[in-house]
Amino acid sequence: MYIGYIMSIMKKHIIHIFYILLAVVILSSCGSAKLSVANEQYARGEYFDAAQTYRKVYNKLQKKTDRPLRGQVAYMMGDCYRRLNMSARASAAFTNAVRYKYADTDSTTYLYLAQSRHAEGKYKDAIANYELFLEKNPDSRVAHNGMIGCIKAVEWKENPTRYTVKKANLFNTRRSDCSPMLQGEQFDQLYITSSSDKATGEKKSSITGVKSYDLFLAKKDENGVWQKPELIEGELNTEADEGMVSFSPDGSTMYLSKARQDPNQNASAEIFTSTRSGAQWSAPTKLDIVADTISSFAHPAVSPDGLFLYFTSDMPGGQGGMDIWRVGLGTNTEGTLENLGDKINTPGDEMFPYMRGDSILYFSSDGHPGMGGLDLFVAQLDTAGVWHVSNMMYPMNSAGDDFGITFGVEESGFFSSNRNDGRGYDKIYSFEKPSIKVTISGMVLDKDDEPIPDAVIRIVGDDGSNQKESGRKDGTFSFSLNRGVRYVMMAGCRGYLNGKQEFMSDTAEVDAEYVVDFVLASVTKPVILDNIFYDFDKATLRPESEEALDNELIAILNDNPNISIELASHTDFRGRDAYNQDLSQRRAQSVVDYLIEQGIAPDRVKAVGYGESVPKAITKKLASQYPQFKEGDVLTEEFILTLSEEDQEVAHQINRRTEFQVLSITYNLY
Repeated sequence: MYIGYIMSIMKKHIIHIFYILLAVVILSSCGSAKLSVANEQYARGEYFDAAQTYRKVYNKLQKKTDRPLRGQVAYMMGDCYRRLNMSARASAAFTNAVRYKYADTDSTTYLYLAQSRHAEGKYKDAIANYELFLEKNPDSRVAHNGMIGCIKAVEWKENPTRYTVKKANLFNTRRSDCSPMLQGEQFDQLYITSSSDKATGEKKSSITGVKSYDLFLAKKDENGVWQKPELIEGELNTEADEGMVSFSPDGSTMYLSKARQDPNQNASAEIFTSTRSGAQWSAPTKLDIVADTISSFAHPAVSPDGLFLYFTSDMPGGQGGMDIWRVGLGTNTEGTLENLGDKINTPGDEMFPYMRGDSILYFSSDGHPGMGGLDLFVAQLDTAGVWHVSNMMYPMNSAGDDFGITFGVEESGFFSSNRNDGRGYDKIYSFEKPSIKVTISGMVLDKDDEPIPDAVIRIVGDDGSNQKESGRKDGTFSFSLNRGVRYVMMAGCRGYLNGKQEFMSDTAEVDAEYVVDFVLASVTKPVILDNIFYDFDKATLRPESEEALDNELIAILNDNPNISIELASHTDFRGRDAYNQDLSQRRAQSVVDYLIEQGIAPDRVKAVGYGESVPKAITKKLASQYPQFKEGDVLTEEFILTLSEEDQEVAHQINRRTEFQVLSITYNLY
């Protein structure tokens, strides 16, 4: 496929014309007609043809005295393969250049060998060559980032992200297919750049060895099924190269890359526009960004609001290599030109920008630490105007080139990659990041474990979310949540007091289901307070009783600020009536005193001791706990005396209880 400054799908290291001429000068004194041809081909950017010619020259250099020249030719041949994304061939050529001592003359040989090994996924060998290059170039950011990328690549492969990546065979041909772009309100159109046999250009390119690239369009049928791509008709495609498109927000204007066709200028790329007329696209018109006929301008990407055009260029003023720039398209921004700065751009190549919203940028780079070749990155712009860049990691990235991403519904879409292709051909891949399903479900019950139908549940998150649902007839409910959010939930129903729950959802990127039940206290019936204990024959609360009051009754009073309650204590029938009455009153008062100490207003709580005068009636819940009793049994003295000694003790235990009863639900309302 096309590389560097040739056109919009060019991807590897762009070298200014000075360096191309320098490469020619290195070999200019060699006297071989074939070598001079290779040098001329290289200088014109005809890397495919140049690689073939250099190989022929290399094979003829068999004498011992030819070794220095052999090293030089191997280096040039490797550089051609490097630009053609043929990593294995580039590695072999650069290895020969090192073998014949060319690296002693030009340490860049080690860097290119490291990058080629890196792109093959041979990370250990790549690190060794990065280190050799850094010995002579200790400040190289590209080499340092390359080493970091090799180390991280191993970690990323061992711990892949949740993205699933598949080759989209329907859109791929025997040649290169790349730079997909989804279009349409339903994302039912996919524009593809391809050098397939159907492409308009008839001859193979001397630059890439394949046919010129054209634009193809795939559509979904009425059933939502993708159809095979077809060549776009009209005046859009020519015998030259076209590729990498973007669209204005209304879809009426296309921005695309085209190979520069002036034979008197260096091979490069320019950005053009085309307008839609019905189903046809007009002949492209060049978009003049700056008055520069040398630099490359490619990979157009219109922001969703249509105010800016992001693009790739090697024009002066950047960080080195290919940089991402933007130019204003809107009324108030038109013509303003801006380099995205060193948080995005590096001395390497940053290409294929794709804006998703006004603050999320996707792009590809070989300058930031990555797995090899071009990696896909996502950058987020914070409120201070600073970009924060993250590698999309494995499996979105590979040791090969990964670039040209486009999104459809949620976290799904397409991108292109030449992973696992020894010829360097690009293919279209689909990707999807399954949505994380985080839910919370449960039941709303009364104190007797009976479902409360039609309860209202509210859930508020510290991310600003606010949900409200009605529970089902069987008391169940369910909500969808977000990860890493602190939630407060409140459940209520007519005839019951409100109940509150708090929790924090996990930050892990895995499906999760939380279960929370609400147990609501009735407004009309006494409610037993569990785990309220006193020392024998005393009214002093035990420490565990205070903890139980904190967790239940005080929470209820705080969640229901408009209720006042009666706090009642009961004894069994053993002992004198007057004594039981006095003991129960003192015990009830000790609970009230504790509540007041914890900040509950005194006029909201009333202490009443009932002694043995109100025996407990067995509820459904108590019947399930104590099957020797049935629902509705009243534990009077007469009833208890009919029981076995063991069951009598259980009955006494049930009768000895502390309860509260709602007296009013209008406290402080009027």
